[in-house]
Amino acid sequence: MADKGALRTYRGRRDFDRTEEPHGRDGSSGDGPRFVVQIHDASTTHFDFRLQVDDVLKSWSVPKGPSADPRDKRLAVPTEDHPLEYEEFEGVIPEGEYGGGTVIVWDHGTYRPLSHDRRGRPVPFGESLEHGHARFWLDGAKLRGGYALTRFRGGEGTGDGEDEAWLLVKIDDERARPGDRGAPDPRRARSVRSGRTLRQVAGQR
Repeated sequence: MADKGALRTYRGRRDFDRTEEPHGRDGSSGDGPRFVVQIHDASTTHFDFRLQVDDVLKSWSVPKGPSADPRDKRLAVPTEDHPLEYEEFEGVIPEGEYGGGTVIVWDHGTYRPLSHDRRGRPVPFGESLEHGHARFWLDGAKLRGGYALTRFRGGEGTGDGEDEAWLLVKIDDERARPGDRGAPDPRRARSVRSGRTLRQVAGQR
């Protein structure tokens, strides 16, 4: 069963009488771990990278989006946990609401953890994140292969959680594409769900 307080921050920032974002349910989805990458045209346009951990989507704002080039180190700033149903959210958050702007689903799919301890035993994914380094394999429509999230600032016990920051980096494997930025121009990108651009979704409210 999910921690009933896991979505408190998410729910507290939103007026669900105004926004069509999902309120979220407490409880397991019953599916394998999912991921979603959304493009969010808010006060600044950015990519939101979300990984299912237990009954929520752990979330990071990635200004430049994920890259397929292992040499690219992409800043990833943690945001509040989101409900699992957010994987399907695409639409317009009303002006004046938290995160007001247009959202499209750029990619989604499943993932599998890759982290192991020094003895080669698998480490639970949530535990890997708590320790500040998690490796995982994405199976999406656009993103495939190994990636890693590494915390380089802040974190548990430091007293500066608001300043926490991570790096999202492609692992150098058979799916790596050196020189390929991976993430497209957000204005031209299309939703993997509907095939629409940000502009088209904004115009069909």
